[in-house]
Amino acid sequence: MSGWAAKTEKVGQLDCRVIQHGDQAKVAVILCHGYGAPGEDLVSLAEVFIDFLGDSASDFRFIFPAAPLQPPEIAVYGGRAWWEINMAALFAANQASAFSQLHDKTPPGIAEATEMLVSTITETLADLGGSGRYVLGGFSQGAMLTMNTTLVTQVPPPELLVQFSGTLVCQPQWQTHLDAGRLGQTDVVQSHGRQDPILPFSSAQTLFEMIKKACQSAKFIPFNGPHTIPTEALSDVAVRLKAMVGDGR
Repeated sequence: MSGWAAKTEKVGQLDCRVIQHGDQAKVAVILCHGYGAPGEDLVSLAEVFIDFLGDSASDFRFIFPAAPLQPPEIAVYGGRAWWEINMAALFAANQASAFSQLHDKTPPGIAEATEMLVSTITETLADLGGSGRYVLGGFSQGAMLTMNTTLVTQVPPPELLVQFSGTLVCQPQWQTHLDAGRLGQTDVVQSHGRQDPILPFSSAQTLFEMIKKACQSAKFIPFNGPHTIPTEALSDVAVRLKAMVGDGR
């Protein structure tokens, strides 16, 4: 990654790791980590995308926000959270095939986390000249956060929304905004492991059935594996990033 600068700075209300090459970025890629992970958990993905993009990588600014909360039970390991989660209850709901009961719930704290991410997106787009060109996504809790931010706020919807191992929450609110056309100009890539022990595969399928009718295009990438990000999903996103700047836009 010769010539690339990596720095930690506050973007909006969130501390972020920002990686870019010079000052020529046209498109921002904002990716949010999952519950219990350190703020830099997804930073290594920048190198994956940069290697694939080659010369066109300099058209992108990669931004990795750190979640604001450090609950004591995970802080000792450097873990952070966008909102607090009872992981034991979540695991039990999955094991009991009762996770669907959580689809309609609005997690306490998601609104505050959404407001903070909106500030990061807003400042990022202003710094890029207000073009509105960006990719938004995340893993697990970060995926839920970015879906909520895209649907229920007034920030411009991203060109590409990435959902790595996310799930369905806030269903009534999300459905209302999907019906109103919030994803009408957005492509969505979603991946999920069939053996995910935390967020069930069936709930991911339910989410995809909701969004595929309401977005510009949608792709679901199932894989045989646990709660993780598969190589095939990263490759798909990398190809889409290259296409965003490949036509000279």
